[in-house]
Amino acid sequence: MAPIPGSGLAKGLAVTLRTMTKKTVTEQYPDAQPDLPPRTRGVIGLFEENCTVCMLCARECPDWCIYIDSHKETVPAATPGGRERSRNVLDRFAIDFSLCMYCGICIEVCPFDALFWSPEFEYAETDIRDLTHERDKLREWMWTVPAPPALDPGAEEPKEIATARKTAEKLAAAQAESAPSADPQGEES
Repeated sequence: MAPIPGSGLAKGLAVTLRTMTKKTVTEQYPDAQPDLPPRTRGVIGLFEENCTVCMLCARECPDWCIYIDSHKETVPAATPGGRERSRNVLDRFAIDFSLCMYCGICIEVCPFDALFWSPEFEYAETDIRDLTHERDKLREWMWTVPAPPALDPGAEEPKEIATARKTAEKLAAAQAESAPSADPQGEES
């Protein structure tokens, strides 16, 4: 069946007429902040206390936009006769947001939960060189990270929590059994 000549034009005009009759909704952005979805990817926040300088985020980044510098420090032995340990100390953690493509690989590979998505999106600069943000700025954004969503009430308990709870219950039961009960023989009548 051949299409009727001009039917495409009629469909287009119908869409235009429908759109013209609807009320427009314009958000006045600088004056009114937008309502962002809960999982918005704005900027990456750094929780420095969790960072062990394992360099996984920098190695896995496809854009090579994460710069990390560290040094080793010797920690004295915890017990007398023990050996000294060495640990990495973070000197610099920077992300160049002019290169970052916001893929989130660095956040996914971090084994110690040191990187998080923050919904903060207003970090424009007039010079591209100012888009490399150091750890102080990344730490400030950490406090804008929303709390994780609550677990589904119908979901089964995570195995780690279930194991810890069972161990605690066994320990409490063992302590209750070994607790001395009141000895009636020791009292005089």
